[in-house]
Amino acid sequence: MPFTFTPGPLEGLYEIQSMLFEDHRGSFLESYSERDFKQAGLSMSFVQDNQSRSERGVLRGLHFQKTHPQGKLIRVIEGEVFDVAVDIRPGSASRGKWHAVVLDGRRQNQFWIPPGFAHGFLVLSEQAVFAYKCTDFYYPEDEGGIIWNDPAVGIAWPDLGMPYILSEKDRKWPAFSPGGPVR
Repeated sequence: MPFTFTPGPLEGLYEIQSMLFEDHRGSFLESYSERDFKQAGLSMSFVQDNQSRSERGVLRGLHFQKTHPQGKLIRVIEGEVFDVAVDIRPGSASRGKWHAVVLDGRRQNQFWIPPGFAHGFLVLSEQAVFAYKCTDFYYPEDEGGIIWNDPAVGIAWPDLGMPYILSEKDRKWPAFSPGGPVR
């Protein structure tokens, strides 16, 4: 199998390592195989692919869809990011807990985040090209968020020695209420 699937500490999260073939011409990898993912117990159907490019210090998130939750298979094509998932599933034993994976374009590791998690990332390299597959479409009117520095969640974002660069929207998300609904 050209993939290694490593479960994360929160139920449903996986770090996935693709087998990277390199020689004097460059490199090749399989980034997704429905057959191999199903053999690993990950059955999902993707409906949308997204890609962004960001500079060092850009922090995007923490985002989720309220009534159309998205599972995301995330990778970094170039650069390096600190990628975070926060469990917002009602009734989950790990609700309000977070887990992060450093995604690296050289390693070509991936992060599977199932529906029911808020997601965000911080660019660690000078620039990063970030790509992800989604299990549901994006509906702008359905978007919700959690403030990136919520002390109740307590994400240990890396210190880059500079202020993070956030959108106005990401500066205004509400705090997370572990016992209440997500907004």
